[in-house]
Amino acid sequence: CGRSPAAAAAAMALSGVRVLELAGLAPAPLCGMILADFGAQVVRVDRLSRSAISAHGDVQARGKRSVALDLKRPQGAAVLRRLCSGADVLIEPFRHGVMERLGLGPEVLLQENPRLIYARLTGFGQTGKYAKSAGHDINYLALSGVLSKLGRKNENPYAPVNLLADFAGGGVMCALGIVTALFERAKSGRGQVIDASMVEGVAYLSSFLWKSQKVGLWSQPRGENLLDSGAPFYEVYRTSDGKFMAVGAIEPKFYGQLIKGLGLNLDDLPDQMSLLYWPEMKKKFASIFAQKTQAEWCSIFDSTDACVTPVLSIDDAASHQHNKERNSFIKNDQGEISPRPAPVLSRTPAVPSSKRDPFIGEHTEQILLEYGFTKQEIAKLYSDKAIELKNLKSNL
Repeated sequence: CGRSPAAAAAAMALSGVRVLELAGLAPAPLCGMILADFGAQVVRVDRLSRSAISAHGDVQARGKRSVALDLKRPQGAAVLRRLCSGADVLIEPFRHGVMERLGLGPEVLLQENPRLIYARLTGFGQTGKYAKSAGHDINYLALSGVLSKLGRKNENPYAPVNLLADFAGGGVMCALGIVTALFERAKSGRGQVIDASMVEGVAYLSSFLWKSQKVGLWSQPRGENLLDSGAPFYEVYRTSDGKFMAVGAIEPKFYGQLIKGLGLNLDDLPDQMSLLYWPEMKKKFASIFAQKTQAEWCSIFDSTDACVTPVLSIDDAASHQHNKERNSFIKNDQGEISPRPAPVLSRTPAVPSSKRDPFIGEHTEQILLEYGFTKQEIAKLYSDKAIELKNLKSNL
């Protein structure tokens, strides 16, 4: 666009929004990174690095800065209260009751800053039987009902890594809630509390499953339906070089192109939707796909609407022609490749930072000064071991 990085950052959709993200695992860091990618000023509030549990493993810290506080010390908790008085958003990833015990619950912080959006991102939510229970993605999937639908015929249900509940139902849905609350605040001038439950988030994402049950899509046992690996035309097949092709030829016109590309005659085959013949057709398709390499199948199907695509590794995805033409993957200053923020906005697109992730406490002094702390106050907090400073200035 010809704009300087500073001008591009100023033009982003969330420019000027101040976000405090309490350091946590997986979902909350993604939520904060999404907001940072679209222009928000995101500060990650870390535990002190000397803490046994300070290594939170945040690999989604792009565009963030770090302030290190000991929230268990009254002085550290007081610092966060003061930061929240000047912030727009707080992302809190702890189990129910933790923040209240620290004197940092929403009833305290919103009284001091009525415009604050207090986003509580947890697995089970703020109320209910499991509100204070530990859990992970697989547990949230299980309680949502979604896990029961995932898996092949005659196999146990399985969780597809931790993308669905942690990141989609958690981080992404929480970011949506924050942006929605920011929009509403522009009219009312008031903040609010967001109760983002990963169980409910992933259940909401699965609304199609709930609402399509009466149309027969899920009338068969798990792994025997149209979209759960039951159909031969919605399946993954191994190629002769040990790679895979993904087939999604559901509609008859697409199915016809699949059959043509496989060198078969549609008139010689049973009806596409005849469930009785699906197992036999899967074996037939598998034997044909196993006769050519992935590249050979791509040369056959790439120019068609057969809905057949290569299953790319993470490394290969960034170098695929389609993704390269769209600049779908970006590289930071350290040469690390990652997905470009999505979706793409025409006027105010995300301009993700290319700098390395912050060290714990790297920006403590800078951030506290920005939020109105004096150098004398910072020095006192440091001597009280309530904060951690990197590159402590000699005049403190």
